[in-house]
Amino acid sequence: MGTGMIYMVMMVFSLIVLILSSSTVGFDYYQFTQQYQPAVCNSNPTPCKDPPDKLFTVHGLWPSDSNGNDPKYCKAPPYQTMKILEPHLVIIWPNVLNRNDHEVFWRKQWDKHGSCASSPIQNQTHYFDTVIKMYTTQKQNVSEILSKANIKPGRKSRRLVDIENAIRKVINNMTPKFKCQKNPRTSLTELVEVGLCSDSNLTQFINCPHPFPQGSRYFCPTNIQY
Repeated sequence: MGTGMIYMVMMVFSLIVLILSSSTVGFDYYQFTQQYQPAVCNSNPTPCKDPPDKLFTVHGLWPSDSNGNDPKYCKAPPYQTMKILEPHLVIIWPNVLNRNDHEVFWRKQWDKHGSCASSPIQNQTHYFDTVIKMYTTQKQNVSEILSKANIKPGRKSRRLVDIENAIRKVINNMTPKFKCQKNPRTSLTELVEVGLCSDSNLTQFINCPHPFPQGSRYFCPTNIQY
């Protein structure tokens, strides 16, 4: 093979590597985020259209980057209606703010986060089906985890460490991520979201990076309302 041909092969190979690397979405873990419905309604500027259930339900499964540069709105096939999965999603992944239009919430989550998911996530249907299994058969339902630890919702002051310890027992002693906000009507800080983090293969739990720091409006103090 002549020098010119070798140079040409190397150039083509380099171009292929460049194309593949540029199309690869950078993330190294998944954050499975669940939101406590009453606190979501309390902290939202627009009142919820229907009374919330006292449950943690799915907010989303988010490909995330430990450096903080989380991928969003990646190139992927457009959202498609999922009639087969819809009965399950309505229960575990409702649009808390407007229960008359769950699909707008699912579409937003797919476009913003699910579109960036890759192996083991294969496509849109697999993305939503994976979340259903995580919430149900894989026992990552935060409401159930807390209930089994005798921590039940009741607008009570709770020690955050008690909630954290109950969750850590189920996720191999890893650290979850908490998001809190003040209820504008009571000025009390409520637990709004809990994130459970797994590696990029969804095979094992990891410590959630980047807790909200003190001074952030989402920071959770020692005692919170739940």
